[in-house]
Amino acid sequence: MNELDDIAIRRSTVDEIIDLRHTILRAGLPRETAIFPGDDAPTSRHYAALSGHQVVGCATLHLNQWLGEPAWQLRGMATASDLRAKGLGSAILTVIEREILNDPQATRLLWCNARVPAAGFYTKLGWTIASDQFEVPTAGPHYKMWKRLAV
Repeated sequence: MNELDDIAIRRSTVDEIIDLRHTILRAGLPRETAIFPGDDAPTSRHYAALSGHQVVGCATLHLNQWLGEPAWQLRGMATASDLRAKGLGSAILTVIEREILNDPQATRLLWCNARVPAAGFYTKLGWTIASDQFEVPTAGPHYKMWKRLAV
């Protein structure tokens, strides 16, 4: 049996995912640093991967721009430490991409500031590195990355 068999991925509220975001992405910092500008925007989409009632993965899309074009900014993607490298991140992105492709009004362009250690994960899923490495205070080295979904 696969460890992911009992995990459900669905749209969520930001309140459901903030604790995992804080634990994984902002460890050692105040909890409010895991709350991002735009989280409460009506266009934002939050996703949770749940094992029972426990959030074990999450991601957020903020409607934003990429090079002057409407685009989803992927933010706050996190996976519980014990489930890393088991396909959960890919499964979350698959759900997100499927939902975007099924929405005729949604932009098909995505971008993110990816932590350097996660860049390989994103490139395997069709994302492209679009910048030199840069530093995000409190979060470390990153690359800008993007992906356009095929219709």
